[in-house]
Amino acid sequence: MDTPRPTDLILHRASRVLEVAFDDGSRFRLPAEYLRVNSPSAEVQGHGPGQRVLLGGKREVAINGIQPMGNYAVLLNFSDGHASGIYSWTKLHALGREQQRNWDEYLAALEAAGLSRDSPGQTTRAG
Repeated sequence: MDTPRPTDLILHRASRVLEVAFDDGSRFRLPAEYLRVNSPSAEVQGHGPGQRVLLGGKREVAINGIQPMGNYAVLLNFSDGHASGIYSWTKLHALGREQQRNWDEYLAALEAAGLSRDSPGQTTRAG
């Protein structure tokens, strides 16, 4: 399958949503909180199996900037200082396609870990 290419990228600052349209006709509205807790960075994904970090307290995070990374990705700068996750077009497309499942799993993991979307905290989880 060919890598989906973005045709539109719109940052809605007031609602803290990144809207991405792709050449396959799909269009996703990805909240900043969702993108932040699913960052492809080593800070979130860890450096190996079972090292993924579950982040709480990101409900109010915003995207402060978007930096193109060649023709393959963007680097998102978040209001909490996180700016090391490079979101490839493939990653953004997958996050859009799998948004509901990923979000449900995130909320369940927060609850199981005793964390909140409003209170900072983190724990390592398998994944």
